Amino acid sequence: MSERRRNVYFFHNKSSDMLEKVHPLYELAERYGFVKVNDHHQANIIVSVGGDGSFLQAVRKTGFREDCLYAGISTTGNLNMYCDFSINDTSKLIEAMTHEQIEVRKYPTIEVSLDRQPSFYCLNELSLRSSIIKTFVIDVFIDQLHFETFRGDGMIVSTPTGSTAYSKSVSGAVVDPMLPCFQVSELASLNNNTYRTLGSPFILSGNRKLTLKIVQDGNDYPTIGMDNEALSVRHIKEIHIKLSEKKIKTVKLRDNSFWEKVKRTFL
Repeated sequence: MSERRRNVYFFHNKSSDMLEKVHPLYELAERYGFVKVNDHHQANIIVSVGGDGSFLQAVRKTGFREDCLYAGISTTGNLNMYCDFSINDTSKLIEAMTHEQIEVRKYPTIEVSLDRQPSFYCLNELSLRSSIIKTFVIDVFIDQLHFETFRGDGMIVSTPTGSTAYSKSVSGAVVDPMLPCFQVSELASLNNNTYRTLGSPFILSGNRKLTLKIVQDGNDYPTIGMDNEALSVRHIKEIHIKLSEKKIKTVKLRDNSFWEKVKRTFL
């Protein structure tokens, strides 16, 4: 790995148990010429230690940086969708450091704006759910086309990599991250003689723009999920979503592609 990529920031919780686990990683990094930094702004590599949730938090808390590489180290004993290395098997880490067996993959993100306020980003998905026991009514627009009026518990808008997470649990498709697109899935939609929606997930090109207009009928207290964080908001009227030009660079081994991860995780 080139010298300009030697500054490493480790992202993990600060429990005594975790600190004991990561200390050997600090020593390993120093042994192979990496510099551990305490400020993620100074890092060229950001390493999350934990699971996929830790990886998502690492990306979010460090500002979805495009000028560095992200890597995930699993502490669960199993490799995950975002974790290419295991803390219990440092041999692959050493091999990657010393034999340049690292490849870089670029994962797409979606850009979200609430009532045209400053945008934020999601690597996995945006979820919109009712926070009370009452259905949402949402007018769904694709570009300028009014596509449907949704009535139900909520909606999920996922990236290709996020298609293996919440979206998959509601029968969404698993989408190759090399495709510039995003997926929309319904949560418990009402479909009867009075109300009608598509009733199945659909995939939009990265050139499309999705607008969700929440009908103000008394249920205007949505819970908005951003990857693995949640935000409760009031009186949101419009949510604008599009595929972002911002991409997350992740470090992976050459024998651990997205589809190899899918096979390992689900089959």
